[in-house]
Amino acid sequence: MPYTVNCSILLTELPLLERPAAAKAAGFDAVEFWWPFPTAVPSDVEVDAFEKAITDAGVQLSGLNFAAGDMPAGDRGLVSWPARSDEFRDNLAVVAGIGGRLGCTAFNALYGNRVDGVTPEEQDDLAVLNLSLAAQAVAPIGGVVLLEPVSGAPLYPLLTADDVLGVIRTVTARHGDTNIRLLADFYHLAVNGDDVAAVIELHAREFGHIQIADAPGRGEPGTGALPIDTWLDRSWELGYEGYVGLEYKSAAEHPFAWLASAQPASAPTTTASATTESATTAPTTNTEEITK
Repeated sequence: MPYTVNCSILLTELPLLERPAAAKAAGFDAVEFWWPFPTAVPSDVEVDAFEKAITDAGVQLSGLNFAAGDMPAGDRGLVSWPARSDEFRDNLAVVAGIGGRLGCTAFNALYGNRVDGVTPEEQDDLAVLNLSLAAQAVAPIGGVVLLEPVSGAPLYPLLTADDVLGVIRTVTARHGDTNIRLLADFYHLAVNGDDVAAVIELHAREFGHIQIADAPGRGEPGTGALPIDTWLDRSWELGYEGYVGLEYKSAAEHPFAWLASAQPASAPTTTASATTESATTAPTTNTEEITK
C-alpha cells in the first residue's frame, strides 16, 4: 500500500520548504500538505517557492488542503463560515492552479466550526454551495474535493462518516457535483467513536483518501491501540486504491521506523509512494507546526 507523508505535521523540525526533500530522503515518493501559506491568496513568489520545493525534491504532491483559517487558534476551515466565504472562494483558483501545475488532484476542504450569530442551517446551506464551487473549480484538472470528520474541535459539526456522506449527498442532489469524496481519517473517526470497521465495509470503494494515526496520542502506528494494519488491509481488499496519508505526530528520532514491521499488505515494496474513484489513486510503479 502506498504512503504519502503529511509534511505539515511530520518533519516539523525542518523549515516547511525543506520537508519534501526530507521525505524523499526517507524513501517516500509523495507528500501532502495542509494549506502551507499564511493567507488564502499568497503572492506569486510564495507559490513559486512552494512548487519549486516539491519539484526539486522529486516527489508527487498527492494532496493539498484549501485555506482553513488560523488553525493554531482553533479555526477548522472556511467552507461554512459566512464572514469568510469570499476568502474561501478567492482561494479556489489558487488551489486549482497549484494542483494543475503539480499534477495534484486531491483537495481537502475543512468544513468549519459553528459560529455565533448564524444558524446551523444557514451555515450548512453555505457549505453545500461552497463545496459545489470548490468541486467545479478543480474539476477541469481531474480534481476531487475531500471532506472529513474531525476530532478535538468541539464546534466542528462533522464527526462521523455518515455526517460527511450526508453533506456530500446534499451537494450532489442540489448541484449535481460528483467529484466530492469522504476523506477517511481513521484516527478522527476512531476518536469520535465511529465504527471504523463498519465504515470500511460499507464505503471503502468510495473513499477519496485515507489518513492514519494511532490513538490515544495521535502518534505513529504502534504507539496506541488502533488496529490500523487490519483496517488498511481490509480497505485495500474492498477496492481502495489510493495513497495512505501519514498524518501523525512523532517525537521519535526515526518517525517512519514502524514501517519496517508493517504487515506485508500495508508496507511499501520499495519506496513509499494518487485520481479516479479515489482522489489519490496511486501509481502502479512506486508509493506547520499546527494540528488538525
